[in-house]
Amino acid sequence: MTAMKWWGWGLDGVAFTHEDKPELRGFIREKIGLDIGQATAAPLGFDELAIPDAHLPDGLRAALAGAVGSEHLSVDPLDRVVHARGKSIRDLIRQRRGDLPRVPDAVVRPADEAQVTAVLQAALEADAVVIPFGGGTSISGSLEPEATETRPVLSVDMGRLDQVLEIDAASRLARVQAGVFGPHLEEQLNAQGYTFGHFPDSFTHSTLGGWIATRSSGMQSDRYGDIADMTRGLRVVTPSGTLVVRPVPSTSTGPSVREMILGSEGRLGLITEATVHVRPLPQRREILGYLFPTFDAGLAAMREIAASEASVSVSRVSDAPETQFSFATRKASTRMDKVQSKALTTFLQRAKGFDLGSMCLSFLGYEGSDGHVTEQRRIVGRIVGRHGGICIGTSPGQLYDQKKFDTPYIRDFLLDRGAAADVSETAAPWSQLEAVHRNTSAAANAAFAQLGVTGYLMCHLSHSYHAGACLYFTFAFVPSPGGDMLEEYDVVKQAIQQAFVDNGATLSHHHAVGTEHSQWLEEDISAPGVRLLEALFDGTDPGANLNPGKLVGGAGRAATEPAR
Repeated sequence: MTAMKWWGWGLDGVAFTHEDKPELRGFIREKIGLDIGQATAAPLGFDELAIPDAHLPDGLRAALAGAVGSEHLSVDPLDRVVHARGKSIRDLIRQRRGDLPRVPDAVVRPADEAQVTAVLQAALEADAVVIPFGGGTSISGSLEPEATETRPVLSVDMGRLDQVLEIDAASRLARVQAGVFGPHLEEQLNAQGYTFGHFPDSFTHSTLGGWIATRSSGMQSDRYGDIADMTRGLRVVTPSGTLVVRPVPSTSTGPSVREMILGSEGRLGLITEATVHVRPLPQRREILGYLFPTFDAGLAAMREIAASEASVSVSRVSDAPETQFSFATRKASTRMDKVQSKALTTFLQRAKGFDLGSMCLSFLGYEGSDGHVTEQRRIVGRIVGRHGGICIGTSPGQLYDQKKFDTPYIRDFLLDRGAAADVSETAAPWSQLEAVHRNTSAAANAAFAQLGVTGYLMCHLSHSYHAGACLYFTFAFVPSPGGDMLEEYDVVKQAIQQAFVDNGATLSHHHAVGTEHSQWLEEDISAPGVRLLEALFDGTDPGANLNPGKLVGGAGRAATEPAR
């Protein structure tokens, strides 16, 4: 898999464009006062970057080369910069500015678990820092070395561990190496008639190990589960040896070690292999579009679907601002499209009494046999109707399905035009979702007003559960004249995150903690919960060699203790 751009999302030559979306330019100008007609900003050129020199002691260099082969040990400046951070908006802003206080001293690419073990042993003996690297898609600050770190820093790129090793057909379990990227995983499974069914926004550029280390969720988690539900067995190289979690369906062997690894962000070891649930490829797959008169009506419908006998693969409903943005991103319409759109608008207003300014777009997905999908559509259709919604067919769902991995490219597009855009997501019980949506929206708008900027906030519900659902917020703004983009971003981001925990929601549903969200962790899991994590990390990694400073902890021992 080719590495992503050092300054942005995705591959060189792939970018978001407004040229084929005739309504988008006017929409963004109206909402945040930005003309996106042409780029007004750009990242520094790579040759303009002040990249810290690599400091790799000769003994450590020799040990790493012996472990993986010299051709798989890199101190190339571009390689080191690509592996220095993830892809949060903070990461992108700082990369584009050339703000590189600390980058890895080397990138190491092991090919199997034995080589991973040798790499970690060499790092421990040299008192070096080890940061596991999957695809580099983290948006929570999980990959950056601490700025004060004085020890050698190694980025261990797991991309060579990319094979499906075995499929247990009777148990519907697959043994898979942790460095496999989403598309390659699906290719290997599909060739044998299976799917993993895990499709996060970052799917094309993220890995199985990264999903596990950050407790990822996919767009079809309603059917397949979150990564925590799908992961049964694990192999993890730790300072005290290889941790093995057997893939049993359930166990009562004390506190769950499997759960300790899930979401551990490299603090407990390097995940080399996982045994995961797989399912036969579905006979039929559909995603349908629906419209609801209001967001509250859409929430109520999703709640009833979650409590019903229906089994959907996707449950998503956008609030009115996000619905309006979605409509503004449509490509140029044909004459027939315009006729159909006008007819639908007339019907909604006259027959259904919709206020088009409050209307909300929804997508619901179905998978399985023909009979199963037909029955699920019937059950869901009745529920949607009870909440004033209507089905608008397969075309919107097909477009959503085709474009679902393109969204992250929009951040680079807006940065090139002087605007910041980011996301924050949370989860809460059904009874609190409306309040979380209302109060978070109010907090973000108050932050925009405090800064004196015109911002735009939108939200959708996704990932429905028995007791609640995820709310996924997106916001964008142009910094105030003379204002610093990163400082003003922090004002908005902190307002949103604080509203989450103040309203009984979690600090993150699937984007992990890292350093970006760690200040809210105690409010989320309580002070004793933080102490438990600190004890777990300190007991497993007493030298603070494994990705120090993530989730909990500050500057790490390197600032206060001599090297061993």
